[in-house]
Amino acid sequence: MSGYTDPYLFRPLRIRDLTLRNRIVISPMCQHAAEQGHATPWHWVHWGKFALGGAGLILSESTAVDPRGRIGSADLGLWNDAQAQTLQPLVQWLQEQGCAFGLQLAHAGRKAGSQPLWEGGRAIDPVHMAQDIDVWQRVGPSALPAGPGWSVPMALDEQGIQAVIEAFVAATVRADRIGVDVIELHFGHGYLVASFLSPYANQRQDQWGGSREGRMRLAVEIARRVRQVWPASKPLFARLSVVDGSIGGWSEEDSIVLAQALKACGVDVMDCSSGGLTEETRALPVPRGLGFQVPFSEQLRHSAEVMTQAVGMIVDAKQAEAILAQGQADLIAIGREALYDPYWPHHAAQTLGVDVNFEQWPVRHGVWLRNRAPILQRARIEQTEA
Repeated sequence: MSGYTDPYLFRPLRIRDLTLRNRIVISPMCQHAAEQGHATPWHWVHWGKFALGGAGLILSESTAVDPRGRIGSADLGLWNDAQAQTLQPLVQWLQEQGCAFGLQLAHAGRKAGSQPLWEGGRAIDPVHMAQDIDVWQRVGPSALPAGPGWSVPMALDEQGIQAVIEAFVAATVRADRIGVDVIELHFGHGYLVASFLSPYANQRQDQWGGSREGRMRLAVEIARRVRQVWPASKPLFARLSVVDGSIGGWSEEDSIVLAQALKACGVDVMDCSSGGLTEETRALPVPRGLGFQVPFSEQLRHSAEVMTQAVGMIVDAKQAEAILAQGQADLIAIGREALYDPYWPHHAAQTLGVDVNFEQWPVRHGVWLRNRAPILQRARIEQTEA
């Protein structure tokens, strides 16, 4: 990108016809705050602060394409038009703040039905799931539970698999109608598509299982069908667990092959996460230190020749800048760090010398901070000299 002198983190990035104002993405974070799949005032405040905070792109929480595919009972959904209509004014407002907005479309599969983290995060028992207002049933590639405490899922038949694909397609059409900028397909963390990828969770012997190609088929078919209805001008992301956390399970080499196949279907960015096949992730051979998943992003970026998004314990501006400068990723996603500091992008810009005068802040905020700056600097000098 010759001609740029700004730090990589604040160089605009064009993906298809969408130009992001910077490389900072707010990672999807389940809020368990929706009402029958509808966005609520919580989502306005939750995403709104990130838009005002200067992020280039906000990715929604896991948004269910089917009521059976919810992670929790209060997940955001896009399985009907009314949910899309509720979301539309929020999408428009976020974009008016200069921030692109993307929906992460997902089906939780055999890991559907869990409590929020603050209630323990455990599997909800089938009796309580049956009492929910919407149809809710765990499904998967095979009749194998996600781990202790999880009920045995119903193995999807051919009709059920086709229904899942159509649900992703229908949700994508709804997302386009309300002006969403990006779709991210959630193919990680042990949810439905990830369970099809796994040689442990998927023990089918038909076209949807067996070989790596067969186990990849659902991911590839969803991506292919979604790309057909998602405008060519709009980016398509996919979140992968580059390694799924099981010994001898889905590997980095497998993810390179999958990333190449998804790229051929029109997926533009691989969002590189890891783990989550079951609740037991101790087998994951990656210490959870700073930037612990960045090597996955770097490997896929170079081996599959595809744009990647790095995520996981990226906490400060200089760390994020180094990842981009070293060619390890094209985008930086922050989640918990954004919760800790919703204005992280603006603070990062100041740290890197991009916006020392608060000119990139929302005008209603920047003017107050800009006027205070010399007074605050003088007060601090006086305090030091006293």
